[in-house]
This record gives sequence, C-alpha cells and structure tokens, in this order.
Amino acid sequence: RKSCSKMSDAARLARDDLTHTIAPHLDRHLVIPLLEFLKAKKIYPEEDLLRGQLELLQGTNMIDYASEIHVKLAGVAEDFKPRRTEVVKKLKEGTLATKVLTDIIEKRELVLALREEGNYTMDHLTEKYKVPRGTLNSLYQHAKFLYECGNYSFAADYLANYRLLSDDQEKNFQALWGKLAAEILMQNWNTASEDLKTLRKAIDTRDKTVDPSQTLQQRTWLIHWSLFVFFNHPNGRNGIIDLFFKERYLNTIQTSCPHILRYLTTAVITNKRRRSVLTDLVRVIQQESYTYRDSITEFLEDLYVSFDFEAAQRKLRECETVLVNDFFLVSCREEFITNARLFVFETYCRIHKCIDLGMLAGKLGMDQEAAERWIVDLIRNARLDAKIDSANNHIIMGTKHPSIYQQVIDKTKGLSDRSSVLASDLAKYLQNGSVPTPSTNTGNNNSNNKQHHHQQHHQQQQQQHQHQHQQPK
Repeated sequence: RKSCSKMSDAARLARDDLTHTIAPHLDRHLVIPLLEFLKAKKIYPEEDLLRGQLELLQGTNMIDYASEIHVKLAGVAEDFKPRRTEVVKKLKEGTLATKVLTDIIEKRELVLALREEGNYTMDHLTEKYKVPRGTLNSLYQHAKFLYECGNYSFAADYLANYRLLSDDQEKNFQALWGKLAAEILMQNWNTASEDLKTLRKAIDTRDKTVDPSQTLQQRTWLIHWSLFVFFNHPNGRNGIIDLFFKERYLNTIQTSCPHILRYLTTAVITNKRRRSVLTDLVRVIQQESYTYRDSITEFLEDLYVSFDFEAAQRKLRECETVLVNDFFLVSCREEFITNARLFVFETYCRIHKCIDLGMLAGKLGMDQEAAERWIVDLIRNARLDAKIDSANNHIIMGTKHPSIYQQVIDKTKGLSDRSSVLASDLAKYLQNGSVPTPSTNTGNNNSNNKQHHHQQHHQQQQQQHQHQHQQPK
C-alpha cells in the first residue's frame, strides 16, 4: 500500500509538472536550471534527468560540464578531449579576430565618451581606430560562441555593443534574444527586465513586416522567457499582469500556451493591489478550462464560479504541493496560501447575510474572541458593509452594490488598448491595400472554435460572451 501511495504521489507530481511543456519554448541554456530544480525535488528518476541534461549540453560548448554529467551517468569519463581542443581553438580564433574591437569595448570611459559625442559608430571606429568593418560580424559570431561556452557575462557585453554599432536589423533582433538569455542566466533581473521591454517593443514593431505565425511564435517565446524575470524581479508581479493582460499577449496565451494561466493566476492572487483584473482572469480561465486546468486555476473556478467553498479548500491544499514543485512559483507558496485564504473568507462574507462566529472560529482554529478580531479586520480590508452582533455571536452582512461610476470604469477600461489595436490594423490596411487579419483576434477565435467542438452544451453562453466582448476588426 505504501508503495502504491508513493507511486500515486509521484504520478500526480509528474502530472502537475509543466517543465516538459515549457521547455520547447526556451533556449536550451534556460532549460538546464529547470532540470537541476527537478533533480532536487526528485519528481523523476535522477538517471532520466541526467540523460536530459547531457542531451542539452551536447548542443553547447560547455564541455567540462558535459563531462561531469557523463561521469555521474556512466561512472566513467568519456573522452571529450578532441571536442574540447576544437572549442579552445575556435575560442582563440574568435578572440584574435575581434581583439581590435574588444579592446575598445573594454575601455568603458572611452565608449561612454564616444556615445555622448555620437561617434560610437563603425564608420568612426574604422576611420579613427582602424577597426576593419568585418570585425563587427566577427564580434557577433564570437559573442554567440561565448554564450554557448557558458561565458554569459562577456556574451551579454559584446551583444550589447554589437547592437549599438550594427545597422543590421535582423541580427540586432537576434542579438537582443541572446542578451536577454545571458542576463537571465546571470540573474541580472533589472537589466533583464529592461531587455524584456525592449524585445517586446521590437516584436510589436516587426508585427507589421513579418508573417503572423512568426509573430505568434515570438510572443510565445517571450511569454515563457519572461517567467524568469517576473518571478524574480521586485516589481515582477505587476509586470506579468501588465504584459499578459494586453490584448495581443492574452490572445497568444489562449491560442498557443494556456498553461501560462497557472502563472498569471498566481501573480493575481499574490498581488493585493491588482484585484481589479480578477473578473477578467476568471472569464479567461472559464474559456480555457477545456484545454488547460490545474489546482491553481480550479481554485478560482470553485471560489468565484461555483462558490463551492469545500472544493476551494481542497484545491487550496493541492495548490501548496503544486507551488512547492514549480521552479517559478516555489518562492510564492506562503504568500499565495495567505492571500488565497483571504479570498475564501472575503467571498464567503459577501454571499452570506448572517455568519456564525463560532463556526468560523472553528474553521480558523482560533478561539472566538481572536476570531472576532480577525474577522473584523477581514471585513475592514475587504470594505464590506457589515456589523458584529456580539449578543448572538453573528456577523450581519449588509448589501453593497457597485456605483454606476465604477461600473462605467470597469466596462470601458479596455477601450484604450482596443482602440490602439484598431488603429494599427487600419494603418496596415491603408499601407497594404488589403484587409488585414488582426493578430489580436487569433486567441479568442481559436478558443471559441475549440469550445464549439468540445463543449457544445455551452454554445449559447459562449455566443453571448462573443457578443459582449468581440474585439474590433
């Protein structure tokens, strides 16, 4: 029985693990920390994880790291000397080919002065410092090689300077991806956050010139890479909500990666100042419940759709296990559980007119006097119209309706983003002379089509939602 229980627990943990779903959207270097985390959690056999690491490393130039993994896996060292000799040779060649330019880059004060003068260009460096023009392309290739060797610091520095000196838009765009990955791996969260914003703007700018499917793929990559930044940066919980609730990115989530709803839901629950987006989040979770659901998304469904408090409490216990075993969410566990409990009791107070203090005290595991103080604070924080009937040990709830002004604000808060999307689509129409297919409609249309096939009994409700929330074309 114990063996069966352990197998059941392991299977449940593996089911809730999203590493295999997220990994295809990440650079192979970004997957390595995820596998190290799984090794510590012992969700999968260590041998399988070591094989996965070795497979990842074989596509890089981190020869010494690969050799260590091979020893752990096979017990003997494989002969990596030929490959190591080749890597060292190419590293020396790249260093020599870029030396005249890297010597300038490493002089920080000189680079700063040239940038202030507007002279940090290849034309000026060629004329004054005799830097051959082909050196800039060599710098790009050398930075990529250094990145594959795991030398992220120099790779990020050289890629940043390449972007300042180059006028090749495509390589500039690729260099920005490489720099973001390097900053993430060095855990430079402030710099990575700025690079993330720059990359998002670059993707949105390219949206007018590249194939829509390519733009969708790039936004999908950006969403996954951003998880590293948002769950480590001090202001990350606000950043993830701001980005993922934008029309284009929300539709990308619904179209290609609904599993990201786990992370968006966690960010909303742990961010007390952003509860205004809760209604929109619950709506999206309902729409995508047939394609993705887990304990975290089901917790909100049970609480705000079904109002099933017993089920919500059970899901909350399951959420704790999910959080502890998720690479991105492990640090959110205590904050999530605390805020989720507040959600439960605030919602309970809103839908009951009379609440027995003794019953709540028992559920809280507190004496009645302490429970009364706790509940009073809860009511005050939730801004509920209520009073305490101490004689009968009851909380008497009042009725509070949102003001007409608040209703207008809630209904119109998305107009700015939608107007911007409409203006962009009209600009495409005027420029190309053909009716565009807005990328912002992809997510909702796909999700509605899937829901029509998979949930025909919800067809009438979905049509009503489309009528209320259809995006402009």
